Amino acid sequence: MAEIRIENLHKTFGDFTAVRDSSFTVKDGEFFVMLGPSGCGKTTTLRMIAGLELPTSGRIYLDGEDVTNRRGGARDIAFVFQLFALYPHMNVRKNISFPLRMEGRPRKEIRERTEEVARMLQIDHLLDSPVGGLSSGDRQRVALGRAVVRRAKAFLMDEPLGALDAQFRELMCEELRLLHLRVKATTVYVTHDQIEAMSMADRICIMNNAEVLQIGPPSEVYARPATRFVAGFVGSPAMNFIAGEGGLEAGSEAVQVRGSRIAIPRLHEDLTSPEAILGARPEHIRISDQGALRGRVFAVEYMGTRQLITVDTDSGRLRVRAPNTVRVSDGEAVGLDFDSEKIVVFDSRTDRAVASALQAGGQRG
Repeated sequence: MAEIRIENLHKTFGDFTAVRDSSFTVKDGEFFVMLGPSGCGKTTTLRMIAGLELPTSGRIYLDGEDVTNRRGGARDIAFVFQLFALYPHMNVRKNISFPLRMEGRPRKEIRERTEEVARMLQIDHLLDSPVGGLSSGDRQRVALGRAVVRRAKAFLMDEPLGALDAQFRELMCEELRLLHLRVKATTVYVTHDQIEAMSMADRICIMNNAEVLQIGPPSEVYARPATRFVAGFVGSPAMNFIAGEGGLEAGSEAVQVRGSRIAIPRLHEDLTSPEAILGARPEHIRISDQGALRGRVFAVEYMGTRQLITVDTDSGRLRVRAPNTVRVSDGEAVGLDFDSEKIVVFDSRTDRAVASALQAGGQRG
């Protein structure tokens, strides 16, 4: 196990900036997920940590050692790719044991470690099977086994579940988390899927346009997003955004929205922009006859014990997550109330969250 420390990491390809001055630390034994849309810089960052790409500038430390210019094979890091990259002419046993055989380990040690990892991944009954006949889920388990058997200082995983169907992805999310708890290895996991990130991560690093925007535990990133992009990218359905009047002073506890007063957490700093953007999760809005904001029901989606109600208002279309005891129908006029303590206020000029009684934490890029 090892701590990974990144300092001012920067990578350009010609005139294109892939990663811009990123700094963060992955703690020893942590499951650290890098999340963002395609092309945001997360895979390039992972490849630089692995030694597959050299940074334009910045430093990379593994277990306290500067490995910035050390070749990938000398970094004691195991890499798991999205495409399984198995050797088709070898059976499961030989695929898993391949790194140990390349290191010249004794036969007894190779056999014991290979069988131990196979049992851990529940594929010990497949050890003598050809990999070509395996399901996609089992092929990914073999790829994971080949990484785990090395007992490397850190594991790097680039969209390892991207080639699996939805059912296998959900199952493998659970298995990966259990595997991490068993081996307790420092793990950096790249994905564009926020559900994967939220379900597995100790901490999430959100990236967009080559920059780190926020780092924190899933619950913190969800409840206290540092930017409007983070708020919209994390959560399903996404956070609702409502435009209100800006020009607010520190200490303000309400925003005017089209003549209606909506309470907010007490601001800890001035908001000088002429427009404030209020962010409210669907579960933090309620249907109420006395609601401050009025609208009309556009659609109702039943989801088991809960329902998702879409309401058209003068401030835009909002989505409300409500219990099935709430009875509304398409076209009905309704009022909306907000859980004022959970509202995030964003500066319309910078898209940054304004410091408030809610927005009190979270490591930002």
